[in-house]
Amino acid sequence: VQLQASGGGLVQPGGSLDLSCAASGDIDTINVMAWYRQGSGNAREFVASSTTHGRIVYADSVKGRFTISRDHAKNTASLQMANVKLEDSAVYFCNAVVVATGDFFAKEYWGQGTLVTVSS
Repeated sequence: VQLQASGGGLVQPGGSLDLSCAASGDIDTINVMAWYRQGSGNAREFVASSTTHGRIVYADSVKGRFTISRDHAKNTASLQMANVKLEDSAVYFCNAVVVATGDFFAKEYWGQGTLVTVSS
């Protein structure tokens, strides 16, 4: 199973940016797709998640500004970032909990990260 994140770049404060994550490989079921981020000098932190059953959770720091969505048929997840702030600058990582084909249990997978820089 591989996760490919894309869409990072430079955005001005107050602007918008969309990130995408595509899961590929021998996938039976994706239980959760999520986004984490890691700013310079900081630990990796949770941003948002979406379960197969439709439960969505956001970190307080992004609630009301970011929106996570999934296309279950395409095994993709998106993160729409709006009204971004300087403190949103970070490497954003795609994360998924996946039952691979032939496996009995779900495993956690990480993408390679995409850099978001908020600057004027």
